[in-house]
Amino acid sequence: MAATLVLFHTNLRVGDNPALTAAAELGPVVPVYILDETFGRPLGGASRWWLHRSLQSLANSLKGLGAPLVLRMGDMLDTVKNIVDETGATRVFLQHGYDPTVQRGETALHDWGAKSDVEIKRFAGQVLFPPEQIRTQQDKPYTVFSPFWRTCLKQAAFAPLVRCDTITPVAKQPSSLELDALNLLPNGFDWTQSLAEAFTPGEAQALDTLDAYLDEGLKSYKEMRDHPGHAPGTSKLSAHLRFGEISPRTIWHRTQDAIARAPELARDGEWFLRELGWRDFSYHLLHHFPSLPEKPLRPAFNDFPWTDGPSAELEAWQKGLTGFPIVDAGMRQLWQTGWMHNRVRMIVASFLVKELLIHWREGEAWFWDTLVDADPASNTASWQWAAGCGADAAPYFRIFNPVLQGEKFDGDGAYVTRFVPELKNLPQKYLHKPWEAPTAVLEEAGLKLGEDYPHPIVDRKHARTRALAAFQSIKAEKP
Repeated sequence: MAATLVLFHTNLRVGDNPALTAAAELGPVVPVYILDETFGRPLGGASRWWLHRSLQSLANSLKGLGAPLVLRMGDMLDTVKNIVDETGATRVFLQHGYDPTVQRGETALHDWGAKSDVEIKRFAGQVLFPPEQIRTQQDKPYTVFSPFWRTCLKQAAFAPLVRCDTITPVAKQPSSLELDALNLLPNGFDWTQSLAEAFTPGEAQALDTLDAYLDEGLKSYKEMRDHPGHAPGTSKLSAHLRFGEISPRTIWHRTQDAIARAPELARDGEWFLRELGWRDFSYHLLHHFPSLPEKPLRPAFNDFPWTDGPSAELEAWQKGLTGFPIVDAGMRQLWQTGWMHNRVRMIVASFLVKELLIHWREGEAWFWDTLVDADPASNTASWQWAAGCGADAAPYFRIFNPVLQGEKFDGDGAYVTRFVPELKNLPQKYLHKPWEAPTAVLEEAGLKLGEDYPHPIVDRKHARTRALAAFQSIKAEKP
């Protein structure tokens, strides 16, 4: 009986994995992960750490089902050809991706398969609603979220989740690299211990995290999702989703089940699932506008007067030393844990692109390297949103005030004092604006501005005037 290769990429799970389930029903299966840095955007450091741990988890799950995970490095197409030759496989199944480089790789696989009498079959699973199926009444892609999501919800009838209980291995297993040979973990400076203290990658943890959140956090999601200092405000499922350790359909079904058991959760559940909608919207944009990672969706922003090149201000932002506590807390949380609360992501992004006029691509690149959930669609779309040059973007005159944002969403300072502990003795009145504290208050708190904590690196009044002038210098037409 001919074997089927199942390629894992951003579907590192055995549950609700249509490609794996379909292959297992046909006969012997060869589960394969190929590290090809050109098949998708090369991962940043934090994501590489996550991938290493996720592959460990996946390998254990597959072994328990009966077939070992084959690990290889190199060109995707060439490596697939080699494994097909080694195993005599006649089919290659994979999850359909929407990153432009992934789609080019999938097309190359399909073209080769057609010539070589090898069936190449792509399965849904990365998103809830395939981008090619969601169109406006004018048969165009959406660039505004709300009508996009309304259209999606009209199609929200999902089949039951699929499962795979056992896998038949091939008689002669192809060779496999050891996981360490993929060189996913950092050499030299290593900050990953702090990542391991914050997160446990893998499918089992993803499912446990979802179930715990539905039990404890969903009931206050709408109210608490913007408050970074209080758990469980958000689910922290983003990295599990990014690597496909859990499918969006699983989250949808289990959330709907929770609502069915407790109808009072309906409002919070709808807002929670709406975040899956934003993720789908980002992939919708990336699919229809493949230049999104490099170019602004609104062409007028090609002429925007960003500041030139790396700067001391960029470095201060990266290190969490801007002198604005909520910004610094977010950037330090990012460095220490590989993750940042979504409300704070908006605050720090607005600060970089509007207060400092530093190009959004600088911020996107830093997030790509340091986030465990760095996603090729969401990361780019969100940064363009913050900069005002993307779809459904924040208007140019909406400049987040980091002081007011801190006071509104971290009023008691629980978040700031966790990640900026040098401010912990300041009275709450000055916690988000320590430069306004009288000398006596600073002395009593044991705080010397400029030594223990920096002065603000920018004058906000001047920065706002400068930003508005910059935005008014271009005609920001709709995309």
